[in-house]
Amino acid sequence: MVQVKKYFAFLFIATLALGCSADKDRDSANADIRFPDDNAGLTLPEGFKAVKVADSLGSARHIVVADNGTIYVALRRENDEGGVVALRDTDGDGKADQKEYFGDHRGTGIGLHGGYLYASSNSKVYRYKMNDNNDDPVPSATAEVIVQGFPEQSQHADKAFTFDNSGHIYVNVGAPSNSCQQEDRTSESPGQDPCPLLERHAGIWQFSASQPGQTQQNGTRYATGLRNVVGLDWNNTKDVLYVTQHGRDQLYQNWSKYYTEEESAELPSETLYKVNKGDNFGWPYTYYNHQKDSIMLAPEYGGNGDKTLAGTKYEGNFKQPVVAFPGHWAPNALEFYNADQFPAKYQNGAFIAFHGSWNRSPEPQEGYKVVFVPFESGSATGEYEEFATGFSGTDNPQPGSAEHRPTGLATGPDGSLYVTDDSGGTVWRIVYTGDKKQ
Repeated sequence: MVQVKKYFAFLFIATLALGCSADKDRDSANADIRFPDDNAGLTLPEGFKAVKVADSLGSARHIVVADNGTIYVALRRENDEGGVVALRDTDGDGKADQKEYFGDHRGTGIGLHGGYLYASSNSKVYRYKMNDNNDDPVPSATAEVIVQGFPEQSQHADKAFTFDNSGHIYVNVGAPSNSCQQEDRTSESPGQDPCPLLERHAGIWQFSASQPGQTQQNGTRYATGLRNVVGLDWNNTKDVLYVTQHGRDQLYQNWSKYYTEEESAELPSETLYKVNKGDNFGWPYTYYNHQKDSIMLAPEYGGNGDKTLAGTKYEGNFKQPVVAFPGHWAPNALEFYNADQFPAKYQNGAFIAFHGSWNRSPEPQEGYKVVFVPFESGSATGEYEEFATGFSGTDNPQPGSAEHRPTGLATGPDGSLYVTDDSGGTVWRIVYTGDKKQ
C-alpha cells in the first residue's frame, strides 16, 4: 500500500511538473512579444493581451496558421501580387517581418488539410501542395482545382469551407437573393413557392477533399435552407458541423405594414446552427426571432410578424438554432478552440467574429466584435459573451466607416487566437498571459 501511495504521489507531482513546464513553454514562446499598452486597440478579458501582427494587407478575409507558425490569409480583392498572403514572424516579437503574396484568385475561404493549402474564389476551390522545405512559405506547386462550376452570383457569393475528419470538404453556396421574392428586395413582392434557388443555392455541399476536378453536381447537398453561411467549423468533440448564418434584411423596408423600423433593426436573428446531413433550416420561408424564441413565418409566405409555423405546412420541418444573436451583426467566422493556452472555460468552446451591421438604423450599428460561445460536454449552452471589442473605433460607426471589421479566426499552434479584418487589412494575435488558469 505504501508503494502504491508513493507511486500516485509521484504521478501527481509529475503531472504538476508537466503542467508547470507547459506554462513555462507558453510563457517562453511569448516572452519576446511586444504587447502595446492598449492591446492594439482591442478590449479583452482580464489576463489576455493582443498584438497587431500585420496591417494594410488588403481585404483580409479568412485565415489559417500552419504548425510552423506561418500565417495564410485569403484576400477578397486580389492585389497586383496575388490573392493570398503568407506572413511569418521570424524574430518572435509578435509582428510579421516576412510578407509574400501569391495566387491568381481572390475570395474568402482558406484552410489546411492533409498537407495542402486550400483557398476559394467565388466559383472554385483550389489547393496547393505544401512545401516539404519550411524555408519558403509560398507553395511551389501549381494550384489545382478541387471543385468548380458553382453558379455565378452577385449576392452572397463567398465560398467559405471547412473539413471533417473523414476526408470531406464542406462548401457554402449562398442564396443570390434576400428572401426569394418574385422581385428581389422589392416592397411587398411575394415569395416564390417553392423557391427555385434552393436547387443549387442556400445550402452546404459536401465533396471529397482530395479529388480534383469535381463540380457542384458531383457533390452532395448536405444541408439546405441556409441563406448565407460565411462561418463554418467542424466540432471535433461531437464530430459534427456547425455554421453561422447571416439573417435576411429589410423587414421594415419591404413590409412596413407588419414591422417597425426598430423591429427591423433587431430582426431577424443571426444564428449558430448544428448541422447534420439532410437538415433544413427554413430559408426563405421562415426566419428566427430570438426575442420570441421562435421560428417565424416570413412575410413573403404569409407571415405578419406574429405568425409562427404552428398550423402551417412548414410546422416541424426546420431546425432550431443552438444560439441566436441580434439582427444584422453579420457572423463571418466560426472557430472552435481546441487548444489549451486559454483558461479551461474556453477550451472546446466556439469563437464567432461579427463583421458588423449596415442596416440597423434608427438603432445604433452593432457587431464589430468577437464573442465566445461556451460549450459543455460538446453542446452549446445557449449563451454567449463578448470576448474582443474595440474594432470599429467608435461606439456607433456609420455604415462603411468602421476602422476594422472582424472577418476571420484561427488558432495558432501555441494556442493563440488570430483575428483578421477586411477593412484595414489587419491581423491580430490574442494571447493569454494570466498567471493562473481559471
